[in-house]
Amino acid sequence: MKGVIFNLAEEVIVASYGEHTWDALLDAAGLEGSYTSLGNYPDGDLFRLVDVASSFLGAPVDDVVRSLGEGALPLLASRYPDFFVGHASTRSFVMTLNEVIHSEVRKLYPGAQVPEFDFDDSDPTCLLVTYRSARKLCALAEGFIVGAASHFGEQATLDQPRCMHRGDDHCIIRCAFTPTGS
Repeated sequence: MKGVIFNLAEEVIVASYGEHTWDALLDAAGLEGSYTSLGNYPDGDLFRLVDVASSFLGAPVDDVVRSLGEGALPLLASRYPDFFVGHASTRSFVMTLNEVIHSEVRKLYPGAQVPEFDFDDSDPTCLLVTYRSARKLCALAEGFIVGAASHFGEQATLDQPRCMHRGDDHCIIRCAFTPTGS
């Protein structure tokens, strides 16, 4: 896993809970915490951090992962504003994951292994996002979608009729977006 994910996790945790919490999580997980954005690190490091954070916060692992994605999205928007230009809605932004965003991620972070997404936008009220990744971080994808919705002044309502954590071979994230305040 690329270090940028660890950098984002650190920033989200420090902003929400303070530097001492990040240090305590690293200690409890038995990790050093020196992550460079271009470095490659074992996926297990992130999973250990999430497990420890889950215990510290008394929150389910998926909620912790989802919160990391939601909190990281504004950081990504400030660092890579061009990814967001030209989009008036979360729906149009999310549908650029494969061709634009992940293509650029591979350029910025050589060797990055990104998830694979497919989209069904045939229903104007609902976007179906198919997620595939050996990492099974569908909750992170959900967090990024919720964070993107906030960025675009929308509220996301999500559910997962199919999930790898329930034995399916891929996840389907059903997304509905409404303007905030509606």
